[in-house]
Amino acid sequence: MVYHNLKALIKGIRGCKTVADERALIQQESAAIRASFREEDSFARHNNIAKLLYIHMLGSPAHFGQIECLKLVASPRFSDKRLGYLGIMLLLDESQEVLTLVTNSLKNDMNHSNMYAVGLALCTFANIASEEMSRDLANEIEKLLGSSNTYIRKKAALCALRVIKKVPDLSDHFVSKSKNLLTDRNHGVLLTSITLVTEMCQADPAILEEFRNAVPLLVRNLKALVTTGYSPEHDVSGITDPFLQVKILRLLRMLGRGDERASETMNDILAQVATNTDSTKNVGNSILYETVLTVLEIEADTGLRVMAINILGKFLSNRDNNIRYVALNTLNKVVSMDTNAVQRHRNIILDCLRDGDISIRRRALELSYALINEQNVRILIRELLAFLEVSDDEFKLGMTTQICLAAERFAPNKRWHIDTVLRVLKLAGNFVREEILSAFVRLVAHTPELQAYTASKLYSALKEDISQESLTLAATWIVGEYSDILVEGGLVDDDQPKSITDKEIIDLLASTLDSPYANYLTRQFVLAALTKIAARSTTTQPQQDRVAELLAKYTTSPDLELQQRAVEFASLFTLGELREGVLERMPPPELKATVMGFVSEKRSVGSTKVGAEADLLGDDTLAPAGQAANSNAGAASAQNNQDLLAEIFGSTASDAPASAAAPSQKNTIDDILGLFGSTPAAAAPASAPVSSPPNYASTPANQDVFSTLAAQTPPVSAAPAAPSQPAAPRLTSYPAYEKNEMKITLTPQTSAARPGTVNILARFQVTGSNAATGMNFQAAVPKSQQLQMLPMSSPNINPGSVETQQMRVVAPVGSSVRLRLRISYSIGGQNIQDQVDFSGFPQGLTSGAA
Repeated sequence: MVYHNLKALIKGIRGCKTVADERALIQQESAAIRASFREEDSFARHNNIAKLLYIHMLGSPAHFGQIECLKLVASPRFSDKRLGYLGIMLLLDESQEVLTLVTNSLKNDMNHSNMYAVGLALCTFANIASEEMSRDLANEIEKLLGSSNTYIRKKAALCALRVIKKVPDLSDHFVSKSKNLLTDRNHGVLLTSITLVTEMCQADPAILEEFRNAVPLLVRNLKALVTTGYSPEHDVSGITDPFLQVKILRLLRMLGRGDERASETMNDILAQVATNTDSTKNVGNSILYETVLTVLEIEADTGLRVMAINILGKFLSNRDNNIRYVALNTLNKVVSMDTNAVQRHRNIILDCLRDGDISIRRRALELSYALINEQNVRILIRELLAFLEVSDDEFKLGMTTQICLAAERFAPNKRWHIDTVLRVLKLAGNFVREEILSAFVRLVAHTPELQAYTASKLYSALKEDISQESLTLAATWIVGEYSDILVEGGLVDDDQPKSITDKEIIDLLASTLDSPYANYLTRQFVLAALTKIAARSTTTQPQQDRVAELLAKYTTSPDLELQQRAVEFASLFTLGELREGVLERMPPPELKATVMGFVSEKRSVGSTKVGAEADLLGDDTLAPAGQAANSNAGAASAQNNQDLLAEIFGSTASDAPASAAAPSQKNTIDDILGLFGSTPAAAAPASAPVSSPPNYASTPANQDVFSTLAAQTPPVSAAPAAPSQPAAPRLTSYPAYEKNEMKITLTPQTSAARPGTVNILARFQVTGSNAATGMNFQAAVPKSQQLQMLPMSSPNINPGSVETQQMRVVAPVGSSVRLRLRISYSIGGQNIQDQVDFSGFPQGLTSGAA
């Protein structure tokens, strides 16, 4: 059955009971339409195209009607043109070759005497115009921008917008006509012309400068909208044409950015809009929000900026979650501009932490971090700790990091700093990054007056809760190091100290070993702590025997690391006096500020895979004795062991030669080397000075780490060396960036003892005669790798000098190191910002082979 019109077809399709029936009907009707097209039936063409467009809207193919739509456009009847142009917009796009046939029809209809026919052509052009069509019809569009008909001017402005997007080079054709359109009284024309001007200013900075002269005109238009009375034609919820107001504000924001004169011109009207706009309705809030953004981006007065931030503060008390989210998001961006103005709304920002919407809580948290300073650190940290106690797990990792960083930076005293970190460890010990825990240990080690207090608090906290991993690690480390202070001074209490015995301490640590929360890392810490406690003079003989039994128990552990430590620690018990020397309290590590780059990795303490004690203290600090046996056998291993023990007993490269040392000290070293399976014959010649292992953590940022390594290498003796001694590897630099008078090279260094870890030294050098200032060097690695960066030696690079920055990449063994580098600096009065991808390191670097 063939349906003669669209209404009958719709009724027939709706009457189908199954999808198969509907498809069959559409196929039958499409066949009938194609047959009618072949017969060139001009009277039925209108109905056929209407039915075909409906079929197209249902998702069935209708491309065979494209040419028929062109024939309808050529018809003198308006109804045929309207349906033909609708078909062209639906069935064609700018990639179709048939589109070239439409250009002539559009050109003819743009010069039509009927304004509605002109409107059809303009509407079609704005939807489907390609780059070629835009070039062909740009002159026609330019003429229509000067039309006396507001209906045509409005549509022509949108067509000009399409031309500019397709061919930005044609922007100059519309500048003069756009200036005239800004004086139009019709709101529709004014709205489209401002949209056109905004697009041109974004595309070409030269045009932006030219339109700065139009700021007074835009201000006058905006003032007319704000001060005009009730206008039923443009009224939306009591506000006159809010869409036009928003468009004008956005254009003013663009024109006032970086221009004091233009900004001064618009200051008064912005204050008037912010004061007179009704904020009880969403329409008014949208205008206020655009006003705030404009004030914050232009060169506005200080008072006007404060008023804008106060508007955002008022948004925070709105019941609409969307408005509060927008306010928090904007305050996060402007808090650096005027922190004091944002501080006035601190209480309501903190109230947002209790909001039911998780996105609002997240934005409020970010803003709270930015508000912390020396004056309010106690109040804000207290609020954040209260929120940490009830927050979702997804917030805790970031919160613990930010709270500890803020405490490190703004702490009024060390006692408060330690109490804050202790509170964090109690509330979210499973969500603390290893860098934060390392900084806490360094702080305690450098604060002798609070070591008894900290050890006492950690002992009590561990007794109450052993489920928090970071709390367990910190308590084990501190109690193990300062157990003698704890036994002598007792538990610090508010009233009076409570005595504690070595048995109670060992009982607590031993119970941790068998806890279901204990993992291999925790057990490593506990074994080291127990061994140190047993070596102290405050430990009784029964407890020393008990520790020896615990160590003997773990000498058969299936975990190789635990077994190795237990065997070595148990062997130390047989050395008598030497045991106390080897296990004496470790010297305080270098105290350094926690760098934000170190805590950017989203991993907590339990994810570490390297040694326990050394990693807690920072970078490549001295490894414990248990890890020394992990090095390769042979001469290199013996030399490393001798260097390690020489470091323990205070004999470094700066001391007297080994030949001048006391015989008893040499015998002691030989005895302990024998404990680790090395013989005195494997040690280095006595005439060579003993070198200490490099400590990257103590290397200054402006010192070449590889020069440090070279300086610490022992000089070659005149005596013939063993033929199997390997030659020192030569360090190779790889160019990563060399343009704009700046040269950056990367020098990698690996160690066979730590495969997968690559230390990289970046060198910055100016190739021209101008000094580079404000150097900002950022790096990123793939998700499978981890990156740490130390601060740059100096952000200012003078000609002839070399500045450095140290990085470390931890990657899967055998993978390639890939870096994405972002460099920004100023040189010769020009600001340079560039980004490069670097993958020039040789293969096998992460295997320790290179």
